[in-house]
Amino acid sequence: MCGIIVIEGEFSNMAFFPPIPLIRKNHIIKKLTESNAFSEKTAKTFTEAGIINPNGFNKINERLIKQKVLVKTKDGKYYLNK
Repeated sequence: MCGIIVIEGEFSNMAFFPPIPLIRKNHIIKKLTESNAFSEKTAKTFTEAGIINPNGFNKINERLIKQKVLVKTKDGKYYLNK
């Protein structure tokens, strides 16, 4: 099973892929908000913030940094760019 949901009927040739990047983004924002990680001084590692699978989804994490949602510190911690 690869996590693809197939819709039968009128759209039978289409597959629905769960919005994993959006789910990941919302999870990171929620956990960093709950950890009060809003500056370099209060930054947290993903593990400290309680983020599920902290070493997974690196491409999504990089995109969030590029979009300026997250800031990564020199010591590998993160905070929200608000």
